[in-house]
Amino acid sequence: MSTEGHTVRTERIGGTLLITIDRPKARNAVNAAVAAGLAEALDTLEADPGLRAGVLTGADGTFSAGMDLKAALNGESPEIPGRGFGGLTEASLTKPLIAAVEGWAMGGGFELALGCDLIVAAEDARFGLPEVKRGLIAAGGGVIRLPKRIPHHLAMELLLTGEPVTGRRAGELGLANRVVPAGDAAGVALQLAEGLAANAPLALAAVKKIVRAADGVPDADAFAAQREEMGPLMASADVREGMTAFAERRAPKWTGR
Repeated sequence: MSTEGHTVRTERIGGTLLITIDRPKARNAVNAAVAAGLAEALDTLEADPGLRAGVLTGADGTFSAGMDLKAALNGESPEIPGRGFGGLTEASLTKPLIAAVEGWAMGGGFELALGCDLIVAAEDARFGLPEVKRGLIAAGGGVIRLPKRIPHHLAMELLLTGEPVTGRRAGELGLANRVVPAGDAAGVALQLAEGLAANAPLALAAVKKIVRAADGVPDADAFAAQREEMGPLMASADVREGMTAFAERRAPKWTGR
C-alpha cells in the first residue's frame, strides 16, 4: 500500500506489517502527508486479524530526521488529533510495534521510536533530541518518555544538551533491545516480530494495556486494572487453546477470540 504522496510504504511479510517512511530526500522528515500515511498504516495493522505485529523503519538508511521544519513553517501539522506526532506518539495500539532504526532518529524521529514497544538499532545509528537548540522542547513524547526509559540524569543530559548518542550507546543505556551491524536493523526487527506473532494476540494486547494502565499509579490501582483485563482473557478461547496445545504438545492455533 502506498499512501498520499507515496510518503509511507507498507509490505505484509507473514503476520507482520513492515511500515517504511519514504521521503529519503528529506531524510524521512515527518510532514502532514507522512503523519496521515503512518496513521493509515497503523489502522491497517490494527484492523487486520491476520497481522500480529508491525515494524516501523525509514527508507535509504535513515529512520527519520523528525519534524519537517519547512513544512511546519508553511502551516503543515505533523500531528494527528488524538494520535500525536506522526499519528503514533499518542496512539493506543493493541499490537506490538518495533522500531528498526538505521542512521538518524532525531527529534520527532527519536520520539517515533520511543512510541514503539521495542527498538532495534544499527550500531552506528544516531538518536538525539535537539529541540532545545531550536528554542523548542521534545513535546512528541521525548520529555515524558525518555526519563522513564533511562536513568534520570542521563535522560536530562540528552534533553538539555540536545546532543545525539550512537546506537551502540543506546543499547548500553537500555534504549535498544538489539544493537546490530549497519543495514541489519529491519531484518532483525522482522525476526523479532515473527517471534511475537507466534504468541496469543489477546495476551499481547492485554500486556500492552496493563503496562499503560500501571504507569505511574499505585500498585493497588495497577492490580485493579489488571484484574479487569484478566477476567475476559481467562474466559477466551485462546486461553483454552493455549492450555490444550500445551497438554497435547503441539503449537497453538490462535483465533484472537
